[in-house]
Amino acid sequence: MTLYRIHVDQLDEPYPTADDQTLLAGMERLGKRGIPVGCRGGGCGVCKVRIDQGDYRCKKMSRAQVTLEEERAGYVLACRCHPLSDIRLTVIGKMKKAVLAT
Repeated sequence: MTLYRIHVDQLDEPYPTADDQTLLAGMERLGKRGIPVGCRGGGCGVCKVRIDQGDYRCKKMSRAQVTLEEERAGYVLACRCHPLSDIRLTVIGKMKKAVLAT
């Protein structure tokens, strides 16, 4: 197991996530209230983020939530994404409201 630093661009608060955990699991440990976790299976889309930097692998995601074009541009569902290096990401949509809440 390897730990990587995940940096959310809108926060000055990187968090660790192991390569065998999803980005969402690590994000939940930040302790922010109201982190939308949804289905945790790649179908609902509430945990959509954009990877700006770093390597990762993703399990199957619903194309209704992340189109092939979006995936090519770095958009993923945090519940289906595992880090393979340190990651810099931007939270969007429902995830943004929860993560940025103080």
